Amino acid sequence: MESTTRRGRVLVVGGGTSGNAVTVLLRRAGIDVDLVEARPDWNVRGSGITLQGNALRVLREIGVWDEVREHGFAFDSLGLTAPDGTVLHVGDVLRTGGDDLPATLGMQRPMLQRILADAVRASGATVRLGTTAEILAQDDTAVTVRLSDGTEGRYDLVVAADGLNSATRAALGIDAKPEPTGMAIWRVPAPRPAGVERSDLSHGGPCYIAGYTPTSKDTVYAYLVEASRDRAAVPPESYAREMRRLAEGYGGAWDEIRESITDPAQVNYTCFDRMLVEGAWHRGRVVLVGDAAHCCPPTMAQGAAMALEDAWVLSRLLAGDSAWDTDLLTRYYERRIDRVRTVVDASVLIGQWQLDGVQGDVPGLIDATMTTLKELP
Repeated sequence: MESTTRRGRVLVVGGGTSGNAVTVLLRRAGIDVDLVEARPDWNVRGSGITLQGNALRVLREIGVWDEVREHGFAFDSLGLTAPDGTVLHVGDVLRTGGDDLPATLGMQRPMLQRILADAVRASGATVRLGTTAEILAQDDTAVTVRLSDGTEGRYDLVVAADGLNSATRAALGIDAKPEPTGMAIWRVPAPRPAGVERSDLSHGGPCYIAGYTPTSKDTVYAYLVEASRDRAAVPPESYAREMRRLAEGYGGAWDEIRESITDPAQVNYTCFDRMLVEGAWHRGRVVLVGDAAHCCPPTMAQGAAMALEDAWVLSRLLAGDSAWDTDLLTRYYERRIDRVRTVVDASVLIGQWQLDGVQGDVPGLIDATMTTLKELP
């Protein structure tokens, strides 16, 4: 791949967390960006998201930290409870984003998407919703892309941010695919019970993990982790009833949360997957970020953080003095792979210990992993 301008034209495929983040950061560096998103409304469903300090650090770089802080709920501790709600331990969480940011912030997932989408619009990027992209050809200088609206264009670089089941990744001949880990999670938004001011987790009872995280001054999202089932055995119309049934094994704040679980459309059931693309995250001038390159169970709440860090590292390299060539995209991969692998492996191992009934050192593994994440990516 030959050198090209350091201020080229970029196509970002996918308007989720990593795609929105890389678009804003590249625009801030003066780089022309087109973003295409398959969904016509650019919204996401979801109950909530937990953002650790290293994710908040990138959101501050994007310029949306003040709005995220206003609409989310920040806290610095984690509670462990018995299934009946008795608090067994409360410990401080490492501030992986630095001492000037909270350790953790919970927020409603659609709110984070709205904030990032608004930042993309304000950046001056060209946005096409309800649009997909097909790589037609590439050479040493550019990538030729056909959009689903029938138009074609040539770009100096294509950033594939089209998620876990990335069509772009598959089209490049990268055969990595998400693999189930054997666990699944029920999630639901709920009114915030009085006194809930941090995440609390219970290990035991009818599920492997029962937890909740405040997402604003008025809301939480609650989650139950179990062994994965055949999706056909759990029809969506039964989601609320089934989650309430599982939640009956938990007390404390769960008593109030459980009573609010009435709308099956608000309940999400998702199986845990693992994936890590090895060797390189690019083919020619097409490069992967976020879930298109890696995914892991949410046992360490680091999925969004890893996607945001991808966007930050790649955008800084593209905005620097180096030519946009194979060496640059290889440096991007080399800066990310060990850090991401550490998170993926630790997240999977925590779940596997639970599936196998092994008393692994979960606090020690989390502490060691989070300590590495305090360093800049």
